[in-house]
Amino acid sequence: MSESILSIRNLVKTYPNGVQALKGVNIDVKKGEFLVVIGLSGSGKSTLLRCINRLHSPTSGEILFGGKDIAKAVGTTDIRELRREIGMIFQHFNLIPRHTVLSNVLMGRLGDTSTLKSMLGLWSPEDKAKAIEYLRLVGIAEKAKIRADQLSGGQQQRVAIARALTQDPQILLADEPVASLDPATCHTVMDYLRKVNRELGITVIANLHFLSLVREYATRVVALKAGEVVYEGSPSNINDSWFERIYGEGAKEVHIN
Repeated sequence: MSESILSIRNLVKTYPNGVQALKGVNIDVKKGEFLVVIGLSGSGKSTLLRCINRLHSPTSGEILFGGKDIAKAVGTTDIRELRREIGMIFQHFNLIPRHTVLSNVLMGRLGDTSTLKSMLGLWSPEDKAKAIEYLRLVGIAEKAKIRADQLSGGQQQRVAIARALTQDPQILLADEPVASLDPATCHTVMDYLRKVNRELGITVIANLHFLSLVREYATRVVALKAGEVVYEGSPSNINDSWFERIYGEGAKEVHIN
């Protein structure tokens, strides 16, 4: 895992209200790794991921991916092509409740399907087969014809993972993927993200709160504090001293068993 798939250089994001969410962040992401970003709420974790897939436009700096500086992508076509390569799942799943599980997963193919065909549900047999394949990968293929709002939170997040995979991404971003789930379900979703990483070779970059999950799933950790990188290395090296530096004096670690 020596080859970098993504290089972030001096990344700055300042919002219109003057808040500087990222202050010159530098990170190299290795191909095939499971990188976890940690830090307090407001540390810049979500902003970082949203700059990578261009939901937010960086103020300055570079994001080098596929031989291009994607921080400078401005056209709709450029950003649409980028999001084929960099999939994303969110804390709140972002599914269409009244649509079936299969229909939701097929939404990941919108970048390669005409608007009219997608509105009419005229998906190709290849797209449908791919959707079922990824539903099977996350252990939920038997729910394909059920409405999304009939699933549990953990099942909905697995549908969101399958939807992102139908884009054939090189990188999968996961923004607090288990924050809306009960503790018993967290490991199930994280296990499937690790399966995607190991079996498909997709690079995963995830934001997480709980260090117990970080230690179990991350191959490497980056910690942000007030928009700056304060730690980069192995999760096993985050001792009490580092925990206090990242989260503040008096902070207590919460474990997910």
